Amino acid sequence: MWQRSVCVGLLALALGYLCVLGPELPPAALRQLSASLLGTLRRARSLEARTVAAWQAAIVRPARGWARVAVGVNACVDVVLSGVKLLEALGLEPGDGKNHAVLSSGQDLREAFTHFMERGAAAERFFSDAAAFRDIARTASEHPAAQLYVGGNAALIGQKLATNPDLKILLCGPVGPKLHELLDDNVVVPPESMQERDEFHLILEYQAGEQWGRVRAPTANRFIFSHDLSNGALNMLEVFVSSLDEFQPDLVVLSGLHMMEGQSKEARHKRLMEAVASISDIPTDIPIHLELASMTDQDFMSNIMHQQVFPLVNSIGLNEQELLFLTQAASGPHASLASWSGIPDVGVVSDILFWILKEHGKAAERPSDLTRIHFHTLAYHILATVDGHWGNQAAAVAAGARAAGMQACATDTIDTSRVLLQAPREFLTSHTEAPARISLNPDEPVVHWHREGISFHFTPVLVCQDPVRTVGLGDAISAEGLLYSEAFPQ
Repeated sequence: MWQRSVCVGLLALALGYLCVLGPELPPAALRQLSASLLGTLRRARSLEARTVAAWQAAIVRPARGWARVAVGVNACVDVVLSGVKLLEALGLEPGDGKNHAVLSSGQDLREAFTHFMERGAAAERFFSDAAAFRDIARTASEHPAAQLYVGGNAALIGQKLATNPDLKILLCGPVGPKLHELLDDNVVVPPESMQERDEFHLILEYQAGEQWGRVRAPTANRFIFSHDLSNGALNMLEVFVSSLDEFQPDLVVLSGLHMMEGQSKEARHKRLMEAVASISDIPTDIPIHLELASMTDQDFMSNIMHQQVFPLVNSIGLNEQELLFLTQAASGPHASLASWSGIPDVGVVSDILFWILKEHGKAAERPSDLTRIHFHTLAYHILATVDGHWGNQAAAVAAGARAAGMQACATDTIDTSRVLLQAPREFLTSHTEAPARISLNPDEPVVHWHREGISFHFTPVLVCQDPVRTVGLGDAISAEGLLYSEAFPQ
């Protein structure tokens, strides 16, 4: 790092010397030398600093932004705490681990936590005993080491958007007193959306090398559990849709469909059909963004795609795991890929995004409104849009990437000493058609290509090397991308 600083200093001195000698040099020679030295000076700056500078120029507000955004319908309070500290506070002793599909007691919790801590694996479980869970949640939330945050995709997106003073935000979800207290003052919660008790999600963390009894965690990870019936049944969806008439939003953001996976197949199918009917009641001139989240049931994902959910929304936000799961569930391109190996291949991602918009997006022969997909992964983001429906997408994808670096490092601006550009420096835009080969230039970090009426905007992410908080990162990315997007009236 110090070598680069010395280089920059010497180049600056050289430029100053040129200015002194300027009158004695021919003008053409002076111009050539100055341009050469300035070019070298630019290249001497770090890739990260050059990317940030280029983003600053690219990130401009849309000509016509949003004024009122309605967000629903999953919301909760995330209680983040050391798992070992909570188990000790509950009076539970170390012992052998055992996996449980559903938790019904403190003993089940102890065994399941131990099981996954020993493996360094993440897991999420439902706690079936409401009274026992309330006691555990009270102990966790009142623990001196506990940290309480806004939780749930919808609430996190609403909270992020609310930091913009020009926006009015409506949040509809199961909002209890603690969540209401945590929300930004700029967030309006309909009275019908309030409930007496909060939905708590307990996030039990453990660090690499941490020990409890004979168990030592090989890596840092977290174990999540809840007794969340309201979000699992999308209880607030009808309240959300009915509140739109009075609020009159410019944009609707919807999330929480993934929470229904905990229901039986029959109950889930019935509720999904009711959800489709409710979403259909939203006026068609209001754009709808659907934020997806982690799912494990391929039939359920296929139902969301094919049973009129995708055609009802204008925009989708998702990450690499959700994108791969989606193409596997619907036998799309690269569906035989079992998992990503390292950074997801840009050409593979591009092929799947293209297929979604071509097969399920807006077209003359198909009653669908889907025209935009915001894809995010650790190292880069891509915005894919059907031509003629969205504007300012270069700014939107850059803003989303910038938000990722700032939120992960918990800084107000990108600190270039704490981030790294990890995106591929060269990539193909497809593996199913004649591709273009793109070389990434940090001075022009937003790359654009086009394919059969669909535009792609790519930008790298400056990855935080010592992340402070990654929960809700995807929600912050989607919120920022939407904030800078402009939907064209149709």
